[in-house]
Amino acid sequence: MPNPTATCPCGNLAGKRALSYAQCCGRYLDHFDTVPAPDAQSLMRSRYSAFVLEREHYLLKTWHATHRPARVDFDQQVKWLGLEIRNYRLTDPDHAEVEFVARNRLAGRALRLHEVSRFVREGDRWVYVDGDVRGARETTD
Repeated sequence: MPNPTATCPCGNLAGKRALSYAQCCGRYLDHFDTVPAPDAQSLMRSRYSAFVLEREHYLLKTWHATHRPARVDFDQQVKWLGLEIRNYRLTDPDHAEVEFVARNRLAGRALRLHEVSRFVREGDRWVYVDGDVRGARETTD
């Protein structure tokens, strides 16, 4: 478990100040049963943090049952470098899209994953349905 006062892996800011893990994604990852992410963007951020922290249980629980894999395989050589939310929009009260770019490094190569993810609200919980990859490419950053 990460240090609750450390900067959250998702890089979310309050003004110009980075939020701590406890103030940001930690409350959703560490208290899944009682604290659901309030919107699709928060869920997207917490899922990124779950990938960084290799929290398979959280990822599977927040994946829509029709698209949920049996397991999540983490590549121990991947180092996650950052998340940028490019766009967030509600398409109706129970459906949303989040466009993001996630950066990582694998075997010395910097990579970017650009995706538009779809989310649906089921009761009081948002879940990830699927996404359209807009680009996955090697970068120079």
